[in-house]
Amino acid sequence: MLLFFKGCGVAPATYADLAAIVRQDRDSITKYEIVRRILQRLNDKGDGTLAQRREVLKRVTQWDDFSSCYDNDRMEAKGYVAEIAKLVNVKDSFTRMNQERERVEHEARAKRQSELAEVQRIKGERDQIKTDLYALFAESNASKRGIALEGVLNRLFKSYGILIRESFTRLGESGEGVVEQIDGAIEFDGNIYLVEMKWRSEKLGVEDVSPHLVRVFGRDGARALIISQSGFTDPAVAACQDALAHRVCVLADISEVVRLLDREKSLSEWLRAKVQAAIVDKRPLVQALHGGLPGGR
Repeated sequence: MLLFFKGCGVAPATYADLAAIVRQDRDSITKYEIVRRILQRLNDKGDGTLAQRREVLKRVTQWDDFSSCYDNDRMEAKGYVAEIAKLVNVKDSFTRMNQERERVEHEARAKRQSELAEVQRIKGERDQIKTDLYALFAESNASKRGIALEGVLNRLFKSYGILIRESFTRLGESGEGVVEQIDGAIEFDGNIYLVEMKWRSEKLGVEDVSPHLVRVFGRDGARALIISQSGFTDPAVAACQDALAHRVCVLADISEVVRLLDREKSLSEWLRAKVQAAIVDKRPLVQALHGGLPGGR
């Protein structure tokens, strides 16, 4: 019995007095008394002997050789071992359930923290975009302002997960040099939109929107998105309305983007509403914010 506890890692000091009794007069103490005292001492030491207590339980529940038992004790011993194994399994089940619950709760907390951090990151990013957009109204250099506008709006599209391709040029195949200058392209709801961005002192006229429409017509399946700081003349809107018979054309004003950022509304829903108005209602220009599609042509 003493060798059993020694094999379980129990320190010799725990049972040294019991070993002395066995050496002096083994008939003066029973195995039951030895086990009772050692287990009591192990329990009294708390977490310090947790590993030894677990090893004792492990070896007891895995015991399958009862040949050394007296015949009239063998079935009873098997019954006790089975009962202990049952209790251990129940305890282990609760432990596993608690561990699983704690794991799930930990993962949920980590996910919430990650989502919150992402929300804060996106908010900070959009706040900076809003600041940079407002700063353009104080820029007197038209060239710098136009280039900066492209960058600001491209960052805004990107922050909403809209795939973008920044401004690019197309060269002629026979050495003509640059034959097309496109401010950018976005992929939105599975469609490609060629984007034109203008910051002028006057409203955009037909002569301003027509070249972009030509570029769109030259690409199978492409759609048009024209963004203006100064608005559009009635003839320009009418030209884009006529173009809707062939291609989707959406017009937007910078003031819409400003209001969208001020109200912290969704750019994706805003653009989706404008596209819907262009396709369904044949209106290329609407003021599309949450709460409806007021006015427009």
